[in-house]
Amino acid sequence: MTFAHKAMLLIASLALPCAAPLHARDADAPATGAPRLVIALSIDQFSADLFAQYRAQFTGGFARLASGAVFPSGYQSHAATETCPGHSTLLTGMRPAHTGIIANTWFDQSIPRANKAVYCAEDETAAAPAPGDYVSSVRHLQVPTLGERVKAAWPTSRNVAVSGKDRAALMMGGHKIDEVYWWKGKGFVTLAGATLGQPALDQNVAVAKVLAAGDGGYALPAACAVHDRAVTAGSVTVGTGRFVLAPGDGTGFRASPRVDRAVLDLATRLVDADRLGRAATPDVLAISLSATDYIGHGYGTQGSEMCIQLHQLDAALGDFFAALDARGIDYGVVLTADHGGFDMPERLQQQALPAAARAQAALLPKALGDRVAAKLGLDPAGLLLGEGPSGDVWVRRDLTPGQKAAVIAAAREDLLANPQVAAVFTAQELAATPMPTGSPETWTLIQRARASFYAPVSGDFVTLLRRGVMAMPVAAPGYVATHGSAWDYDRRVPILFWRKGMTGFEQPSAVETVDIAPTLAAWIGLAVPAGTFDGRCLDLDASPASTCGAQR
Repeated sequence: MTFAHKAMLLIASLALPCAAPLHARDADAPATGAPRLVIALSIDQFSADLFAQYRAQFTGGFARLASGAVFPSGYQSHAATETCPGHSTLLTGMRPAHTGIIANTWFDQSIPRANKAVYCAEDETAAAPAPGDYVSSVRHLQVPTLGERVKAAWPTSRNVAVSGKDRAALMMGGHKIDEVYWWKGKGFVTLAGATLGQPALDQNVAVAKVLAAGDGGYALPAACAVHDRAVTAGSVTVGTGRFVLAPGDGTGFRASPRVDRAVLDLATRLVDADRLGRAATPDVLAISLSATDYIGHGYGTQGSEMCIQLHQLDAALGDFFAALDARGIDYGVVLTADHGGFDMPERLQQQALPAAARAQAALLPKALGDRVAAKLGLDPAGLLLGEGPSGDVWVRRDLTPGQKAAVIAAAREDLLANPQVAAVFTAQELAATPMPTGSPETWTLIQRARASFYAPVSGDFVTLLRRGVMAMPVAAPGYVATHGSAWDYDRRVPILFWRKGMTGFEQPSAVETVDIAPTLAAWIGLAVPAGTFDGRCLDLDASPASTCGAQR
């Protein structure tokens, strides 16, 4: 049995709760002249700000894409700007309120294990292969992806995904996927119970050679010299790194430009092995490149490390597109990001933003819970559950309704007295708020939070910090900066579409990442029922004609 057959049998056994129906249209043909390979590229933590900052320096893959249809003000319009929610919007056309992916991690007090935290891409009902590990799964995604819809319409089409992170590959690929791989430890892996395909095996051999030899690092491009300056955050000093790789250092490989090139090399191997883009029906290849995110967390966004990363990524993307060109494949590309990012406060304070700050440790759920428990005379143990100083918070479920209401009210009063807190919204308030419409840059904070609210798993209340306050009280090695806020530096991402021969244009007005799926569906002639997506089709034809057809 082939990998594809095993993977399909495995994933077909997973339920797809609350998903919109997939309509099979086997007899229908794709749109005349449609690309035979749709490539969806996500650059993890590639903000619209970074795109604008480096755009003039790009000469490779980014430069090619910038000659197509450019939407520099795309929005991950929701408040929970994290990797899993962001990737869940890209090929579903739905916001987290409908995908069910409200965060990277949430808390479910009904599960029997001691650790109530649930990772967005795990099957918490399955036994972990080892202590501290988990079983990767897409069971929490509530809606189908574009690749799934394509396969329902044209069963001969292929749906393939590869990434530096499991949550990115799974959220872009979906439940019914032919092949899926992601980086873990020192190589690429796949779903439990599925066989690692030959392309991944070959790529792992290539990676093993690099890991065994180590590497002296990257030369600093001349354009990066201005960023080459040491900055200290707590006990960590960053800003002058070159990504020197010690032999056997899989973590160092992951947090460097090397992992993105390895992902793109594996994608090329998959194009060859699966003959993607060669059949009469379109294939979907989802690629998420994770190094920008790991580097943004570990070094911030404005040091030499990020500058080196973006120059290397530009070159790697250029090589990938050249490889596709050499194979004569008719492909269309969309490139975007799962969220943006914010530089470390210590450097921002030196660069004209004195208001930049780290969140106070007093805002952490345990510290807040201790204060609330003391005020109300309750047991403080596990009173409030949450991941950090912002985002969703869950109240311990053994309380009476009256006690729970009192805890939420006391927590809200405490939080709003802190000058670092912008807003606190209860689950009841969010549930009563209509889903926002209109241009996303005009949405209020509660509308942004509403787009992230999914009642079955969301918290009892959500905390949003003020602009410039980073939800990371203390810097640590590998983690000096983060994202996840409701502010535009985390929400705004570029969206670029490209296909050989298309007439390029730039549209600076705001669009959303949920517009990508309906745009790609129309591009290949995939008919979908009205109301399928939260987003709208973007017309990629610069002339009076339209690529949106009936979806216009």
